[in-house]
Amino acid sequence: MDILSLFIVVPFLTVLVLLTARSLKQARMIALIGTLVQVGMSVNLLFAYLRERAVSDELMLFTRDLVWFRDFNIHYSVGVDGISVALLMLTALVVLAGVFISWKMEELPKEFFISLIVLSTGVYGFFISLDLFLMFVFFEIAVIPMFLLIGIWGSGPREYAAMKLTLMLMGASAVLLVGILGIYFNSGAGGGPLTFNILEIAEVQIPVEAQKLFFPLTFIGFAVIGALFPFHTWSPDGHASAPTAVSMLHAGVLMKLGGYGVFRVAMYLMPEGTLHWSWFFIVLATFGVIYGAFAAIRQTDLKYINAYSSVSHLGLVLFALLMLNKTAWNGAIIQSLSHGFMTALFFALIGMIYERTHTRDVTKLGGLLKVIPFISATYVIAGLASLGLPGFSGFVAEMNIFVGAFQHPEIPYRIASIFAVSAIVVTAVYILRVVGIMLMGPLTGNSMTPMEKATWYEKAGILLMLLPIIGIGVAPLWLSEMILESIQPFIQGVL
Repeated sequence: MDILSLFIVVPFLTVLVLLTARSLKQARMIALIGTLVQVGMSVNLLFAYLRERAVSDELMLFTRDLVWFRDFNIHYSVGVDGISVALLMLTALVVLAGVFISWKMEELPKEFFISLIVLSTGVYGFFISLDLFLMFVFFEIAVIPMFLLIGIWGSGPREYAAMKLTLMLMGASAVLLVGILGIYFNSGAGGGPLTFNILEIAEVQIPVEAQKLFFPLTFIGFAVIGALFPFHTWSPDGHASAPTAVSMLHAGVLMKLGGYGVFRVAMYLMPEGTLHWSWFFIVLATFGVIYGAFAAIRQTDLKYINAYSSVSHLGLVLFALLMLNKTAWNGAIIQSLSHGFMTALFFALIGMIYERTHTRDVTKLGGLLKVIPFISATYVIAGLASLGLPGFSGFVAEMNIFVGAFQHPEIPYRIASIFAVSAIVVTAVYILRVVGIMLMGPLTGNSMTPMEKATWYEKAGILLMLLPIIGIGVAPLWLSEMILESIQPFIQGVL
């Protein structure tokens, strides 16, 4: 079996074995073994990719193509470049961390871990797909389990949050399907057969008018899951009601499908549409960056603070992609990875704090650094990474984004860049505010009750997120070079 199909087969087998579990202990051990194997597969893929890339100049490596539905030219077609490999590693690590953080999941544990792994299967499949129809199928597989994970295992107004999330994302899926079909029916413009294959469509010049019509549909269809303003409202409610591991996967992995889809499909296949519509979506992305930062300041619930912070940080991904240059694109991909690890870490820490204090209200907490030092110190590190302190992944990503943004020759784009940069200051305000109130100072309110120290499985989940944040910040060149090699063909296609 090829190296990429294992990312579908292994999670599927894990789900089958999970069906036999009869207790929490069995369920979590099966889930742990399955996700550990997936991490091993992602590491093996990384080294295999680096070896193969050294001797091959193909756009996609480890490709495999099998006819799925001949009448519509639909294929099981997979392949990866450096961007896909990095996002597959992100997914594997976050899912494994989610299993550790859910170690005590006592309510329907078997069903919970099955839903979690089905979601990850959809994400894996999405990142390796080279066929638009196959990509859309995996997109739906990734989205649907979220309704169950929030609606069954969530808290607060979970039914409302789950339904709102599902309706928004299903609506976006309908718009996306129209965009994909528009691409498909214009893929034979050069006289060839209609195809869903991304590489084949890229070699065809889709009519300019069709690009202008279907680009915004495809862009919005993908970008809604990436919290594009003003379609972001499903995200904070979903985060707030979701259980901890689901929030980690939701923000750390699932929302990355948006930026990846925009880059891989909308921009790559419709370059003229990109140039025509970029100004409009730059305005929305800039509003999202600023709005998310200011909205986070107004929140007192830790989950809502992190949720609105995600809106701001993911707005930077779309903002950078639309700046249409190599430096900004490199920053966008690194920001996707950085945000994935940081926000998953934040939600894990918030879940641990809530379990010990039974509140997420910042105003009811204080002095936690004295009673749960490991969790609190890690929260400080995650906060410093989020505000872009040098030495962490956030700094590497934001430097590339803003340097690339200022390289755009047109004045309106540079003005938008100035507004986006200002969000850094706002981010520092709400991060330092939370750290000052919740972690420093005298013990107050719920913080005065005795608290359990971080357990071994909580520390394992934390370190899985923390080490890449530091690693990317300290030694970013290997990752940046791998991404830039994969970006080059897109530059030639779009610019």
